[in-house]
Amino acid sequence: MAHGDGVAGRIDTTRAHPARVYDFILGGKDNYPVDAEAAAAMVAALPSLPVTMRQNRLFMHRVARYLARDAGVRQFLDIGTGLPTSPNLHEVAQRERPDASVVYVDNDPIVLTHAQALLRSSPEGRTGYVDADMRDPDAILESEAFGELIDLKQPVGLTIISMLHFIPIPDGYTLVRRLLDPLPSGSFLAISTGTADFAPKDEAEKLVGEYESRGIPMIARDRAQVAAFFDGLELVEPGLTQVHHWRPTEEQASLDDNHVAMYAAVGRKP
Repeated sequence: MAHGDGVAGRIDTTRAHPARVYDFILGGKDNYPVDAEAAAAMVAALPSLPVTMRQNRLFMHRVARYLARDAGVRQFLDIGTGLPTSPNLHEVAQRERPDASVVYVDNDPIVLTHAQALLRSSPEGRTGYVDADMRDPDAILESEAFGELIDLKQPVGLTIISMLHFIPIPDGYTLVRRLLDPLPSGSFLAISTGTADFAPKDEAEKLVGEYESRGIPMIARDRAQVAAFFDGLELVEPGLTQVHHWRPTEEQASLDDNHVAMYAAVGRKP
């Protein structure tokens, strides 16, 4: 895969980036001092933030496993992929279905430089990467990778993990619907997104302020606002819940709800 010229020039090391902040908090190395500083301020604002981020990652693993193993999904469109920390979605899905295809989408140039790690598919399966912004869904749907790897006659797993809290209302609903509309009956939408429904109100407000002070808009949606993404879909059990309560392990089910500031759900397109 060609990364193209000018990728390094697109990387702004003077401003924090959500994917790199996430990477730092999870112990990754693909970040800069500005991201570390932002992460420290965000964790100071919401001390449980690392717990939320870890549980979000584990939710992605469980969703990929459920869709591939239990729902029989063989192709995935992953929006806002983030930095490739193993196991990635295709690794989880292809353990269950080696012939699974995954199209990753992100517009972070650092993710682009690491895209080869996302393209190490099983011999039977396929992976592709689209350098595009979720706010331009047509660029995703018209991309070469989407056209080659996604068969619109077969169900697709559309995963939008930890992305929508950076997309304002009502734009988020419009964008999700635009991505979901072309997908056939039997496809699934999986979402996780930040909320202020559980963490102490002052901590949640401070976290939003830390993001916004760095030019990163953040929307902490309540339960009803998250549920609206699934209008017209059939929610998969256990429905809309916090990320650690979606088909959890025993250890995850016992976590303090006040420490997990993220909703999650999976819906099936009739």
